[in-house]
Amino acid sequence: MTAPAAPSFDALLPDDSFNRILMNQVHPTDYVNPEPADRYHLVVIGAGTAGLVTAAGAAVLGAKVALVERALMGGDCLNVGCVPSKALISAARAAASVKAASEFGVNLGEGVAIDFPKVMERMRKLRSDISHHDSVKRFTELGIDVFLGQGRFISNSIVEVDGKRLNFKKSVIATGARAAAPPIQGLDTVDYLTNETLFSLTELPKRLGIIGAGPIGCEMAQTFAQLGSEVFLVEAEHGIMPREDPEGAELVRRRMEQDGVTLLCCSKDLTLSPTDNQSEVHLKVNSHDQAYDLTVDRLLVAVGRAPNVEGLDLEKVHVEYSKKGIVVNDQLQTTNPRIYAAGDICSPYQFTHAADFMARSVIRNTLFLGRANVSDLVIPWCTYTSPELAQVGLNPRLAEEKGIEINTFTQPLSGVDRAILEGETDGFVKIHVRKGTDKIVGATVVASNAGDMIGSLSIAMTRKIGLGSLANVIHPYPTQGEAVRKVGDLYNRTRLTPFVKGLFEKWLAWMR
Repeated sequence: MTAPAAPSFDALLPDDSFNRILMNQVHPTDYVNPEPADRYHLVVIGAGTAGLVTAAGAAVLGAKVALVERALMGGDCLNVGCVPSKALISAARAAASVKAASEFGVNLGEGVAIDFPKVMERMRKLRSDISHHDSVKRFTELGIDVFLGQGRFISNSIVEVDGKRLNFKKSVIATGARAAAPPIQGLDTVDYLTNETLFSLTELPKRLGIIGAGPIGCEMAQTFAQLGSEVFLVEAEHGIMPREDPEGAELVRRRMEQDGVTLLCCSKDLTLSPTDNQSEVHLKVNSHDQAYDLTVDRLLVAVGRAPNVEGLDLEKVHVEYSKKGIVVNDQLQTTNPRIYAAGDICSPYQFTHAADFMARSVIRNTLFLGRANVSDLVIPWCTYTSPELAQVGLNPRLAEEKGIEINTFTQPLSGVDRAILEGETDGFVKIHVRKGTDKIVGATVVASNAGDMIGSLSIAMTRKIGLGSLANVIHPYPTQGEAVRKVGDLYNRTRLTPFVKGLFEKWLAWMR
């Protein structure tokens, strides 16, 4: 397999002071690779979240570590993922709050003026402020030998980068995944954005088309609508976020449409073509048997991912992979026992926090003969729409697929005082337990801060705390977290069977 072309740094456009600071942190142009050590305990390829956590954790424990990165330290999360997207989302939420202020009796007059270039400048500033955490300088100061360039395996114990040979006892592949072009007719004829180029925009698209109503597509559709774009969201399946809780996804869909997003779901026969104005894209699509003929100023493709396996020469070291990524066992070991993988390159859970904890497992398994199983991890996730939709463990569809019978208990936010006072009653806390027990097997939270609320349920699942016990946890009043306690109360009421109720009645009659 031939090495890919030199990495592009288009993600760091425009060329302003903030992006120059970022570049100096995550891929300094004047950096000179060190001379390799005689042998490394670990050679880590890829400096996204999984690679950074693996390298830093191993080095702190005293291991000799080399870290290889061909593009930008920090990977997707810092440069083109979590950090820039959440900065943009926070600006859009501020705009939405101002627009809704009149509902609270606060009159702001003539409306909201959004300075989109300033919004993007703020994002670039915050990203550059955070970048020192993932910088070459910081990891060098941790005692790690950082090598910038394409790494490739030349034997079971050697990785080559920039003409230098790094001998290793164990290696970890953490090269992540990237946006990939889905098979859409005409896509190769038009100019389109992905998450890797979206955050280089400096002008707000008047009309924005988005293909894919998964988490990225939904987050950005609502964000750009709140910032003033006319947004058309195209999805092949019904509704949005088809893998999430249907009731929760429906609540989010309604809010997105209130914010001005036009959803074209159940779409088929999608074709794309350029217009006379090369910056525009023409879309033809059938949605619910109705034909739409649209022209948008910019197009975001938010579906399709591909593992970054090119240039690694995995065949030389007998590491198996597929279009889904590198094949690993439950200890994250590849088909070569000396080589492991972590993060998006090998996981269906393509989240920063999942990569973080997979890396912790890899450290134990490579350096200390551990048997940490990735299947033991309880991994929550959250889509940062308004309201947020957070999930951990099973939902009814997954439980049915696994043959697990469940009971479900739901507390709507319309019955939670803090949600009523905040005007945020569109949501719920839904907890699933194994049928006949209070063992929590999954949960969904739809709320303005669902990503924070799901953490308590992740703790309960990790520590095997039953739903009945959550009823005994005291929350400050009024908070939305009370919804979790209320779900515990719902479960405990089911324990009041006619037999138990009869015993109580006899006892109370005796007490009179």
